[in-house]
Amino acid sequence: MAKTKNILSREGAADQRRNGSGQTATREQIAGMMAKRVNPMAVAAVFRCVNHLSNSVANLPVMFMRRRGDIFAPDTDSRLNYLLNVQPSGDLNAVDFWRQLVQYVYLRGNAYVVPEWDPVALDWARLVLVSPDGVTHDTVNNLYTICDTVNGIQGTYDESEIIHVKNYTRDGKRGISTLEFARTAIDTAAAGDAETKERNQNGGNVRGIVSNGATAVRGFGEYQDSELEKAAADLDGQFRDGKHIVALPGQAEFSPITLNAVDMQFLESRKFTVLEICRFFGVNPAFVYEDSGSNYKTAEAAKAAYLSNTLSPLLRKIENEFQRKLIPAELNGRQKIEFDRRAVFSMDPDSRAKYQAATLAAGIYTVNDWRRSENRPDVPDGDTVLISANLKRLSDAAARPVSGKPGKVTK
Repeated sequence: MAKTKNILSREGAADQRRNGSGQTATREQIAGMMAKRVNPMAVAAVFRCVNHLSNSVANLPVMFMRRRGDIFAPDTDSRLNYLLNVQPSGDLNAVDFWRQLVQYVYLRGNAYVVPEWDPVALDWARLVLVSPDGVTHDTVNNLYTICDTVNGIQGTYDESEIIHVKNYTRDGKRGISTLEFARTAIDTAAAGDAETKERNQNGGNVRGIVSNGATAVRGFGEYQDSELEKAAADLDGQFRDGKHIVALPGQAEFSPITLNAVDMQFLESRKFTVLEICRFFGVNPAFVYEDSGSNYKTAEAAKAAYLSNTLSPLLRKIENEFQRKLIPAELNGRQKIEFDRRAVFSMDPDSRAKYQAATLAAGIYTVNDWRRSENRPDVPDGDTVLISANLKRLSDAAARPVSGKPGKVTK
């Protein structure tokens, strides 16, 4: 009877490892243990989602504005404007400050900023972003105990003295990390990475079955099986050494194993895991370069959905917390902190041009308003408000002059 052997069989004692207790562990158990110990940012989809969100916020200028007449105008000479846009604290620039703050929100659930007041200058001295590891929040008494030796911040602070930006929260006081909700998907992705590494660490060796075909001789089965196992081991070794063409002894036959249903399902599950992680972070898969089937139209729709459903709520959350902690209640109607959302289009010339043209046609901005934002000098009559001339009253459209005959109208 013909004897077969799977060269790269992953069953048996050869494919087992030892766990912490000395007992044997299967590859699935090993992958599970690795997933629990892995850094979530080591998962490509998680890294890209968090990086995309943090960069989206860090790229936007923050405007500190004062009311002048009926409108709010940026106060670029104020100390607070400098802290929000240039250097919040002694060793941290504004870009890194906002990136780290957003990362704390999504990865740790909470971001804490300690604003320090200068009693001599009667103005804000610095905005210190402290590590969540050094903060203990007493939600009953609304007190924060901070011990941050790196920034020299130690003490107990009232809720009104700490800028606390929270991720998803159940009680309004303590944020919950996105990782806690996405743990299953992240562990699955990490286990998939471990499995992929295991499958490819030897160069993606060939899989197959060695058989003796129909040449079995009755009475010599055990001897033939022994020789067949030797041939299989020799063939496996040659493939592992990197050889692509090998010779088979005698009447032995080699049948390569193609991608089976289990392997195909494994690949599909990896794609699904990326989508699951993107859903948790509210980032379209196209932004993590999982752009299968995407085109220009879907990319535009994905960008619009991201701006309105993910980025805008995050910006509003940050603006509100900074507003209520840095602006006194009695000045709330005269001072405001707001991200400049127009900068979203700064690296997309086509979208930016369309947006500028639409605001000019609607009379929202003047030509000089946009020229100043582009760091261009004013032009004569550039402060005149323009509107589109394509719209008219129905009465004007009902009576229009006949061409070449002034004064005569037609209906």
